Amino acid sequence: MFTRTTLTSFGHISRACTAPRARWQSTNVASDAPDGPAVSETNRAEATMRRFWDVVGIETRGDVLAVTLDNRALKTPSGNTLLLPHNKTLLASLIAAEWDHQDTLLKPHALPFTSIASRAVDTLDKKESRTEVKKALLSYLDTDTICFYQDYPPQLERLQSEHWDPLLDWARKAFDVEINKFESILFNSQPDATKEKLGKVLDEFDQWEMAAMERATYTTKSFIIALALVKKHLTVEQASLAAQVEVASQIERWGEVEDTHDVDYHDVRRQLGSAACIMSNV
Repeated sequence: MFTRTTLTSFGHISRACTAPRARWQSTNVASDAPDGPAVSETNRAEATMRRFWDVVGIETRGDVLAVTLDNRALKTPSGNTLLLPHNKTLLASLIAAEWDHQDTLLKPHALPFTSIASRAVDTLDKKESRTEVKKALLSYLDTDTICFYQDYPPQLERLQSEHWDPLLDWARKAFDVEINKFESILFNSQPDATKEKLGKVLDEFDQWEMAAMERATYTTKSFIIALALVKKHLTVEQASLAAQVEVASQIERWGEVEDTHDVDYHDVRRQLGSAACIMSNV
């Protein structure tokens, strides 16, 4: 027997996490073809691009939570019911809130929590999938954003020292690894021993941490920034600043480009915000 709790009951939790929102990523829209994507609320909404539900809620189903649209449990793009552990009340509240905030037309970029939770449920609950993702993420170490320094202009040199040097020092000490800095992107790589040690760190991640690590790495183009965020060494804002050092130096020199720099500013924070919040256990 299910106990239904309305979204209003979790309003105070939604306000506890003010991280911006990330782009919605899913499979193609639903199809009648047998091998097409599963029919689900997410695919249906993406196909129509219009709101088709009236009430968003959260149900307790034993020891898990389900977000509902008109009393029907939300499903992932692959057709799995989006069930969350009972200690993911904040995440459930945020997912419910982003669906409730879709007024008339669907805004795909405004479903970051649904997107990242679906990734964790659909794929990253399987060890073999996490192993594949681990391999892909470790490849970012050789081209990690914060390992490539430039000595000009002065603004960039200062921001690199301010945001990147402490982060590299933390990673070296926290995981007892060697991390090299480079001045060229050609023919450089980090030591195999470093990759092996950091790979073992990823082996300990559950599906939620791996989903956060994946999104943060792809957003920042930095394995180290992502790892610092997942390990709670950096806040979302600190991780965002470290990821946008080059852009910040350009803005200091030439000024901000409207509808470009400001959009990127918020996009990075909404994506990293979703990565940080998915790890919450409240």
